[in-house]
Amino acid sequence: MARLRRRACIALLLFTLFVFGTMMGLRTLKHSDGFSDLAPGLELLPVMAGKMDRRSVSRDATASPGQVRPADSNTHAVLSNSGPEGTIFYDVHIFYYTWYGNPNMDGKYIHWDHILVPHWDPKTASSYPRGRHTPPEDIASSFYPELYPYSSRDPDVLESHMEQIAASAAGVLVMSWYPPGLADDNGEPAEDLVPAVLDAAYRHNLKVAFHIQIYRGRNDQSVHDNVKYIIDRYGEHGAFYKCTSSTGKSLPLFYIYDSYLTPPESWSELLTPAGSHSVRGSAYDSVFIALIVEERHKHDILAGGFDGMYTYFASNGFSFGSSHQNWKAIKAFCDGNNLLFIPSVGPGYIDTSIRPWNNHNLRNRVNGRYFETALQAALDARPEVVAITSFNEWHEGTQIERATPKRTVTRVYLDYQPHGPDHYLELTRRWVEQFNKEKEQWLV
Repeated sequence: MARLRRRACIALLLFTLFVFGTMMGLRTLKHSDGFSDLAPGLELLPVMAGKMDRRSVSRDATASPGQVRPADSNTHAVLSNSGPEGTIFYDVHIFYYTWYGNPNMDGKYIHWDHILVPHWDPKTASSYPRGRHTPPEDIASSFYPELYPYSSRDPDVLESHMEQIAASAAGVLVMSWYPPGLADDNGEPAEDLVPAVLDAAYRHNLKVAFHIQIYRGRNDQSVHDNVKYIIDRYGEHGAFYKCTSSTGKSLPLFYIYDSYLTPPESWSELLTPAGSHSVRGSAYDSVFIALIVEERHKHDILAGGFDGMYTYFASNGFSFGSSHQNWKAIKAFCDGNNLLFIPSVGPGYIDTSIRPWNNHNLRNRVNGRYFETALQAALDARPEVVAITSFNEWHEGTQIERATPKRTVTRVYLDYQPHGPDHYLELTRRWVEQFNKEKEQWLV
């Protein structure tokens, strides 16, 4: 009798293990299983109901630069793509700057020799040094790039940048952009670099979106002209980033920096269907993302006709928008008004190399823990898209680009030690992959 009971128990145990194994096998099946018509490395992304599926981009895996297949029934909306550096995700954007120059490529240093910006209060300004940096030993950054004070025009630098961005798993670089002939106060015009950036991005399966900067005379009408110029000139390039609407229509996406400087009444002339020079429904219709700094800006952004908002600044607590504790509330406001919320996360912040009086906004990297805290706060808000500030804004110390230890007679630069130069690229990849794993659960 005892032997019979043991056999029954063994049989019951084996049956239980079989059932458990079968259930676990079924749970590991992905939504994309069985979709053999997808190109290798591409995952199917369902189109959301509502105004805009802003998470997705259309990509033809066989397209060449300058040739993009229109979004029709044969074009899949994809969230990721596989390349030599690993899988990249198009719902993670990263801010990118092309304003650097050096004597080898440009005849002089550009931006690496940035001035020390004086404080607006003359009394405070008198307590801090003035002048400008003198590269290559003294550069306008608290960190020193592994590629040295490079030129954004150097093809080898561009190639290295695209390789690093792809290694981080971010799929869309958001390029700082000024109209032809214009630049920031410390730079030189660089609009002619756009084709080289697009081509380099394409070679690494990356996409490029445009971050329209503030410039003298910018208003709703000039932005209309900017959008028309960009779409006419670059809209058919294989690396040009587009979102896919719920109806399958592909639309470009533009970030508008310091959008609050133009009143919402003016923006509505461009961004609402009844506006005097509206782009809505035209060949230049796009997804427009405004910068939220103060809490009141969210209502202005809505009234202006924007499609969403981003926070940009990597200094937690610097502004209402950049404060991690406010992200869930901003996301709830956006959800209630059919807007896209893009929290911007950064590895730290230190801009005292160009603003020596701004110590109070310094945010120590703590060997990556500050970055991880910001990334977790972004994930907790359950956004559709996350932006990284930045790949290479060296002046403000928000870069994840490779840095190297450097000591001169007069300066000791910060670095990523005890970790290696790839530390923040690796951290980004780990969290990007986690973001997309969690998002799969949100969408179930």
